[in-house]
Amino acid sequence: MKNGIQSWKAIGAIGLITLGALTGCASQSTSGSVYREGEARRAQYIEQGVVESVRTVTIQGDTNNVGTAAGAIVGGVAGSNVGGGKGSTIGAVLGALAGGVAGQAIEKNASTRQGLEITVKMDNGSLRAYVQDADEAFRPGDRVRVITSGGTSRVSH
Repeated sequence: MKNGIQSWKAIGAIGLITLGALTGCASQSTSGSVYREGEARRAQYIEQGVVESVRTVTIQGDTNNVGTAAGAIVGGVAGSNVGGGKGSTIGAVLGALAGGVAGQAIEKNASTRQGLEITVKMDNGSLRAYVQDADEAFRPGDRVRVITSGGTSRVSH
């Protein structure tokens, strides 16, 4: 009976950790078309210009090591079920190491996405570059608006 309760506790812990890891991996959009709730109904400063160049870039989201921790815990729990005595301890350590490495890789891949670096020659003659999600097409020569509010800018048609 004791082993059955421990198994259910381990399964519950794994579930909570997995849920936390998935929540931690969610990244905020840097799309020019997505507004956060706090940005609604705020005055925004608008400038206009012409796209000089567009370059594909990779946007790597911030990681908070939740994936590493979750993977290590899940791997440690799984590894501790291997063998008995010292074998169980060694299995837990190796499982934790392997799980941590896997969790870190999953978190990094989940927070990485394609973006664009859009260089705009503003109507006042200044040249500026903006990075945002690659969910809208821009080409050199396109007339665009640069919308700025609270230190955040976005490029749109």
